[in-house]
Amino acid sequence: MADLSINMAGIRSPNPFWLASGPPTNTGYQADRAFEAGWGGVVWKTIGDPIVNVNSRYGALGYKGQRVMGLNNIELITDRPIEVNLKEIREVKKRWPDRAVVASLMVESSREKWHDIVKRVNDTGADGIELNFGCPHGMSERGMGSAVGQVPEYTCQITEWVKEAARIPVLVKLTPNVADVVYPGLAAQRGGADGVALINTINSVTGVNLDSLVPNPNVHGHSAHGGYCGPAVKPIALNMVGSLAHHPEFKIPISGIGGIESWSDAAEFIAMGATSVQVCTAAMKYGFRMVGDLIDGLGRWMDSKGFKTIADFRGLASNRMRDWGELDLNYRIVAHIEPDRCIGCQLCYIACEDAAHQSIRLVEGSRVPRIDEATCVGCNLCSLVCPVPHCINMQTRNGQPVKSFKEYVAAGEAPRGNYPLHEGDEAYL
Repeated sequence: MADLSINMAGIRSPNPFWLASGPPTNTGYQADRAFEAGWGGVVWKTIGDPIVNVNSRYGALGYKGQRVMGLNNIELITDRPIEVNLKEIREVKKRWPDRAVVASLMVESSREKWHDIVKRVNDTGADGIELNFGCPHGMSERGMGSAVGQVPEYTCQITEWVKEAARIPVLVKLTPNVADVVYPGLAAQRGGADGVALINTINSVTGVNLDSLVPNPNVHGHSAHGGYCGPAVKPIALNMVGSLAHHPEFKIPISGIGGIESWSDAAEFIAMGATSVQVCTAAMKYGFRMVGDLIDGLGRWMDSKGFKTIADFRGLASNRMRDWGELDLNYRIVAHIEPDRCIGCQLCYIACEDAAHQSIRLVEGSRVPRIDEATCVGCNLCSLVCPVPHCINMQTRNGQPVKSFKEYVAAGEAPRGNYPLHEGDEAYL
């Protein structure tokens, strides 16, 4: 099997699978159980000044019978004393010297407070520190969490304070609740961070109870916005990881977080530029033993592709990211229906006729639709709604130059589809 071991900003672990800071990493007992199951690392539930958590903490979004597509939580950092957490970190690290143990920290924004807690973590033997600049609820209202991560100058300044005292690698956990994650990512790098972790949870309310009219979760008749995570956030997380990894000025390693449930999810994050991947919601759903499938699946896939190490494919997908204006306008694909696979549901026809480009025709005497290649713009919609795998394939039709929109307008033709052209369309150029 391929070598899954990693070096994440100086933090080594036998595989890239870490438990993210959260409910599964709140105690030494949980860390021991995680390592027994095979996890490569744990990021301890965020440590700071003692707080009191509410009762009724989670809300979830289900979809089409799948439970917890998205999870919302209004739980804050650990409510256990700092001394207890640091003692357990020290004990766990002694028992598991080959695993990554990272302390997640959050205190008020003063150099003295940060120096104090960092120096205490230095003495535990922890492998690294993760600065929680992403929590979007509860702590941000106190001037911590995402309130820091949303202002690049604060991100840079506090990272500098931490690096003054830290003797171990420092990761900065970034908030997704920004217009462009590149700016705080570069700020963390300027502050001396050894790496970043992203994404943290997204501002959210998962639903409203239509009997009580109280948003979820209900805390004695009231609620609050929380942090959204789980499979539903994966596309957002992949985009943000790729945005940083692809940026020419960003040079430090990334720990990817957001909706990872399977080995293939992890492979996608690594291909987009992550070195380690962190899992939380899936572990809450399926338990710690899921890591066995993650390790086995990733290793087998790497073997099938000829990748010997994680570094062999890290970032290969982000290297293919481009600005929209750099994409090849002469590349053309069209839909193709495999008649032997088609079950005649005609969902493709409905989708194309009502919401796309009216490029699928019904054929008299047959339930199998026909693609009109002359007007098909290769949007992929039909293949996405088709319930039969590989029934609708997108095929290339290269070598057919594409006119500019202006040329189509001048010729009175529809640009690669049956769009109606109107007087004044040139203004959109």
